[in-house]
Amino acid sequence: MKTILSSIILLFFVSLTSFGQNDEVTVCHTSSTEKFAAFASDPSFNAEHPTPRVYKHVTQAGGRMIKFKTPDGAEANAYLIEAKNKTDNWIFVFQEWWGLNDNIKRESENLHSTLGNVNVIALDMYDGKVATTAQEAGQTMQQFKEERGMAIMKGALAYVGPKARIGTIGWCFGGGLSLLASIAAEKQGVACVMYYGMPTEDVEKLKKLNTDVLNIWPTKDQRINKEVMDKFAANMEKAGKKLTIKSYDADHAFANPSNAKGYNEAAAKDAWSHTVEYFKARFK
Repeated sequence: MKTILSSIILLFFVSLTSFGQNDEVTVCHTSSTEKFAAFASDPSFNAEHPTPRVYKHVTQAGGRMIKFKTPDGAEANAYLIEAKNKTDNWIFVFQEWWGLNDNIKRESENLHSTLGNVNVIALDMYDGKVATTAQEAGQTMQQFKEERGMAIMKGALAYVGPKARIGTIGWCFGGGLSLLASIAAEKQGVACVMYYGMPTEDVEKLKKLNTDVLNIWPTKDQRINKEVMDKFAANMEKAGKKLTIKSYDADHAFANPSNAKGYNEAAAKDAWSHTVEYFKARFK
């Protein structure tokens, strides 16, 4: 009887230990996009994203929607603004959790008109879906598959060609995608800007970066917080890559002018000036 009881107790603790180990493995392999998408289940995160101010973008620079092939056998959409004079300089723009809406098209055109010597392509990471409420945005973001996202990035890389010099920028959900795109660009990557996005914790991935990273960080962000930033800085150091963090006393999504609740005009303008300066230095 004692032998049977001992065996049962032993099996219980073995099972408990195995459960803990499996749970730890799952956490360790959670991607940066999955971590960010999980925020959508937090009502306070959704509250930080009020319905965007209505804005209808009318291009002044010839911006247009295009399609390109992706290596998974499908097609992807993008908003393209070409430079007036032919150039191999490209900036990949990544949307917030709302999708490729008119606000992102406006920011893309702002980059194009300010920098002048670049082609700007805003990638549609939701395959045509655009959210207008926090509930829709959260659902769409949680449905996002990183495999499909990587296929879109690789399709865009093929579209711009092997001679392209590529910079990336993204906000919110797109901040993390900006970093992943610069990693995917490998030797073609020359610039990476992240606005309050979730960085990958995979040091081996970070080692593939061919560029430094400018990270715009609002210190009041409760999720992309100091712990996340400190870990990102440590991982970049391990990877032998340079990280510049510009911090602001502001909330998440502070740089989005369509955010009626959290937009911080002074901080947004300063962050934009650093962004422009950063890109100009790398697209000479």
